[in-house]
Amino acid sequence: EAERLNEEFGVDIRIRAIADQFGMILDDQGIDLKDWRRRFEEEASEPSIEKMVKHVGASYFPHAVLIDCTGSGALPPHYVGWMERGIHIITPNKRAGTSPYDEYSKLMEVGRRNGKHFLYETTVGAGLPVIGTLKDLIQTGDRVISIEGIVSGTLAYLFSSYDGTTPFSELVRGALEMGYTEPDPRDDLSGMDVARKTIILARELGYKVELEDIDVVSLIPKELEDVSLEEFLERLDLIDKPIEELYQKAFNEGKRLRYVGRVTKEGECIVELAPYDVNHPFAQSKGTDNVVAFTTKRYLKQPLVIQGPGAGLEVTAGGVFADLLRLSAYLGARL
Repeated sequence: EAERLNEEFGVDIRIRAIADQFGMILDDQGIDLKDWRRRFEEEASEPSIEKMVKHVGASYFPHAVLIDCTGSGALPPHYVGWMERGIHIITPNKRAGTSPYDEYSKLMEVGRRNGKHFLYETTVGAGLPVIGTLKDLIQTGDRVISIEGIVSGTLAYLFSSYDGTTPFSELVRGALEMGYTEPDPRDDLSGMDVARKTIILARELGYKVELEDIDVVSLIPKELEDVSLEEFLERLDLIDKPIEELYQKAFNEGKRLRYVGRVTKEGECIVELAPYDVNHPFAQSKGTDNVVAFTTKRYLKQPLVIQGPGAGLEVTAGGVFADLLRLSAYLGARL
């Protein structure tokens, strides 16, 4: 892939560092991705953020980019300093985009002032073009009235699968076994992942919202919020009756339940479990699909809808790679 990009488009991408919490490898000539796992196992040294950043940002290379593929809160506070040192940032990590607004604003301003790019398409919808589409609407003069979306692959799977016959708790346990949920399903059921994605979309519209401003409807029974994971899974059937009652009420009205994030025309952010008519795109969604609907001045009678896989390593990696190629185009590549 690297050879094709170089030959066809003049894009020369060199992987000069790979790191995780356990180790790192640095190489001036570039790391061959066909052999990186072996090299990492045999050659990795103790990880050092400062050492890696200094290596990647060396002045004898025309451009440098750091790709943060973690979900950790440890790295985003460094983004501003990295951009001030001339390094572009690409990430699926939602922490920077949902940090306190003053910090978020500073990050965006530092990028503009230093001519460095902060690309985060994969923070919402994995590989789906959600952020890019929203930016296009805004930059071409459309007025975005509201945004509504199923933006959690986990919760999308749970509610598209639930039909009242299998207890909701069993679906959660099954999803955990299949790797669809976080190691602790409460990280999904709390709604905070959806809240972070909703904040990111709202801030694209210029709303100065904070995470604590969002009214989030958690699906976790109060008595299970602070217990151990083992006890949580044992007592998870406490969730069954409330979900079943909500489902039956919606079903009797010809509707289906979906867990959504919403940005209203007043800039209010709402995260909730809501009923939708069976003909609504949200009600027809299947599996882990994300569905995002933009209601705008142009798309007033029929919202612009983006739908597709919103979770998974391959689609997320594809989205990160697309951001890397987008950055290359910004910097002069023939893409």
